[in-house]
Amino acid sequence: MKKIFLALLLLFSMSMAQAKGVYKTEEKFLNDVFNQNVPASESLLLKSELRASVTKILGHRYSGLRIKYWKNESTSAWILEEIGKDELITFGFAIKEKKISQAEVLIFRETRGWEIKYPAFTTQFIGGQLSNNELTQNIDGVTGATLSVWAMTSVAKLALFLDAYVNKQ
Repeated sequence: MKKIFLALLLLFSMSMAQAKGVYKTEEKFLNDVFNQNVPASESLLLKSELRASVTKILGHRYSGLRIKYWKNESTSAWILEEIGKDELITFGFAIKEKKISQAEVLIFRETRGWEIKYPAFTTQFIGGQLSNNELTQNIDGVTGATLSVWAMTSVAKLALFLDAYVNKQ
């Protein structure tokens, strides 16, 4: 019985260790989005009005003073972080023609909810747009990954909002 318990404990700890990690680097994500021709980065300064809108979308204040992004004539790319349960999750979103064209989990630091990294989940965001600060796509959750799903959904809305904001200027 003790051997079975130890074996199960080992399997559980191995699966938790596999959950955390860098799934894709920022450089690789940007090269994929821009077909190896990555534009120079730009940044948004979160002044009072913009900060208020970002806070409303996320449901809390964004921790940074600036948000970095990359943009060419047709596409913008956003690498944004949001707290899952306890740790930051790094997401990459590409926006083209006011729609999400790419959505990926780049770095996952939590012990649970890592299933959101799979295309079966992330492809739900493709084609999503923002309407009244809500996604037009219905995003199905993942059992045991509720907070990770909420984090990715919030950041998807933020990426769409920010894309619209920089295209107005």
